[in-house]
Amino acid sequence: MSLSHSMLAIEISTPGGPDVLRSCSRPVPVPGHGQIIIRVAYAGVNRPDALQRAGAYAPPPSASPLPGLECSGTVVEVGPGVTRWQIGDKVCALLPGGGYAEYVATHEAHALPIPPGMSMRDAACLPETCFTVWSNIVMRGGLTAGERFLVHGGTSGIGTTAIQIACALGARVFATAGTAEKCAVCRDLGAEAALNYRTEDFTAALQAEGGANLILDMVGGSYIEKNIKALADDGRLVQIAFLQGPKVSLNFAELMMRRLTITGSTLRPQSDLAKARIASAVQTHVWPMIARGAFRVVIDSEFPLAAAVAAHWRIEDEGHVGKIVLAVNP
Repeated sequence: MSLSHSMLAIEISTPGGPDVLRSCSRPVPVPGHGQIIIRVAYAGVNRPDALQRAGAYAPPPSASPLPGLECSGTVVEVGPGVTRWQIGDKVCALLPGGGYAEYVATHEAHALPIPPGMSMRDAACLPETCFTVWSNIVMRGGLTAGERFLVHGGTSGIGTTAIQIACALGARVFATAGTAEKCAVCRDLGAEAALNYRTEDFTAALQAEGGANLILDMVGGSYIEKNIKALADDGRLVQIAFLQGPKVSLNFAELMMRRLTITGSTLRPQSDLAKARIASAVQTHVWPMIARGAFRVVIDSEFPLAAAVAAHWRIEDEGHVGKIVLAVNP
């Protein structure tokens, strides 16, 4: 298929706030070995995009400098060695970067079929959050049915995904959020208890239940010590971000005495093979949850690609609930 030579994209003009995003013209990417080119329908907006924009999350050397880590769209070109997809296939995909554009390249194994009956808009919101949640709470955290699971930021894209997946796995789910309204959203998604972190002590609440077997945290800072106290013996803390900072003072004797595990990961720097394994697991386990209605995408808002600045102001706004999406070629 012959593509145009240039495309509309959103670039980070200099590190800073949302206003540093600007429209630009970029060459359409050329697929390398094992890569596909997707004509982007919708692109998800995620916290790592905002961190990259602020200069705090540099893309890997081989990745596009454009923001955007997930999208939905149509395969329009396949590179050498591609066997999984054909031109015209509808996919959603995890991206190494470059999603804020009309076309993007990604590894064929990082793309998944659109779940039956799901819109392109909703499908664009699946890869980054589903890959992150499944790889951290199941592949790394080992969550199983009957365990007590706590997720912080329950109404974020990660939080709404984690609540539903953990419920579908049969876990007892607890969440924190910053307002009564957000706590109600967490309960509506399946959490048996939602704690307002501004007025309630989540550590005491979890201790009263016997402690959390697994905690998924993106806050860090002062939460790390609180999380450790909230864990049950043999509990696991999985860290995926540090909104309050990564450096704290800890007494590791408690970890030894109570056999606790602290681990964590970031998705973007992992190898293509590691991401392919996560993609396979997500399709095997999460796609059936979607099919039976156990998991749905929670959309906060939609913006046109040209309004990426407004989308980033929205993600910086503590009021948003669920995912924010850019309409590129809807």
